[in-house]
Amino acid sequence: MDITRAGATPSTRGPAEYFTGTVRIDPLFSPPEPARAAGALVTFEPGARTAWHTHPLGQTIIVTSGCGWAQREGGPVEVIRPGDVVWFPPGEKHWHGATATTAMSHIAVQEKQDGAPVTWLEQVSDEQYRAG
Repeated sequence: MDITRAGATPSTRGPAEYFTGTVRIDPLFSPPEPARAAGALVTFEPGARTAWHTHPLGQTIIVTSGCGWAQREGGPVEVIRPGDVVWFPPGEKHWHGATATTAMSHIAVQEKQDGAPVTWLEQVSDEQYRAG
């Protein structure tokens, strides 16, 4: 058994290469192999969002506070609120983040395949984001 105490892992800022705006990432769990799942609490300030990306084994996000937007490629921008659980299937191109006026936090859970949990793609344009 291994217990990671709250506050034991420092917060990091979401890198500008993969995020637009102010994003804080608080790691929750990332057990050693052979486990593949990892999770983090991600907080987006108003206007902040991920770049387009995919996950080799899919991703689940659980909205914990605020109000956000999520979109899969080719689909409408969806409003997501506390208690909503969003599943992005393996390989589905998508983005998620806060609305333009409201912060949003979610727990993100994904699995690694060949050591990688995500493939980052291009940034979400302001025009794409404003469609929300």
